[in-house]
Amino acid sequence: MRIATWNINSVRARADRAVAWLEQSGTDVLALQETKCSDDKFPYSVFEAAGYEVAHVGYHQWNGVAIVSRVGIEDVQAGFDGQPGFGEEPSVEARAIGATCGGVRVWSLYVPHGRAVDDPHYAYKLDWLARLREQAAGWVAADPDAQIALVGDWNVIPLDTDVYDVADFAGHTHVTPAEREAFFAFERAGYTEVSRVHLPAEHTYTYWDYQQLAFPKNKGLRIDFAWVTAPLADRVSSVLIDREARKGKGASDHVPVVLEVEER
Repeated sequence: MRIATWNINSVRARADRAVAWLEQSGTDVLALQETKCSDDKFPYSVFEAAGYEVAHVGYHQWNGVAIVSRVGIEDVQAGFDGQPGFGEEPSVEARAIGATCGGVRVWSLYVPHGRAVDDPHYAYKLDWLARLREQAAGWVAADPDAQIALVGDWNVIPLDTDVYDVADFAGHTHVTPAEREAFFAFERAGYTEVSRVHLPAEHTYTYWDYQQLAFPKNKGLRIDFAWVTAPLADRVSSVLIDREARKGKGASDHVPVVLEVEER
């Protein structure tokens, strides 16, 4: 089974492109982030015509997450228990959706950006990650054999080698010690970030800005990851970051990260 994650950066603009990629790559389950549409505007029919079921949560033109699967979708949950909200009157944003697909509990996650270190959104980001980690640790404690994948756009640059030039991020979000600590805390919760296991540590990027020829100059960031429980990590035989998906007209600024999962 192939499980992938992809920040699609507007699913309505790229639904046909996403389905073409699904068919070309043979992917069974795809977690999408930044769908940028409400539930009633999601292009369900495009995916369903290709044989995929869809679970989506989106409230307006921002955020939005989905899971599309051709191996079934069960026990769909929009948001995780304890997920914090943002704003003066905090509202829970469309940043997490979970479903069981082919025996694997897949969570599509769009971690808050943080905006700036002195912005309230930064504290929200850290709280969001802490609450998710608490839940994730609880799932493992409740069932050590659980097959869980936490995949998506984490909006954290964990290592200096995960960015074209870390000096350009000095004083900004994504590279602060607090964010990195929050990211690596998932290891202590019983999870393995499998793309790090199977891919080179340096200059392996998943995102390139649209501006200043970032992609042809390979000025990228590695911010899309897959934290999985130990029983699932044992089944992951390879991981691919599909750089080709960034090419051509109308591409997302992110590319898919694909996990090859062996049958039990």
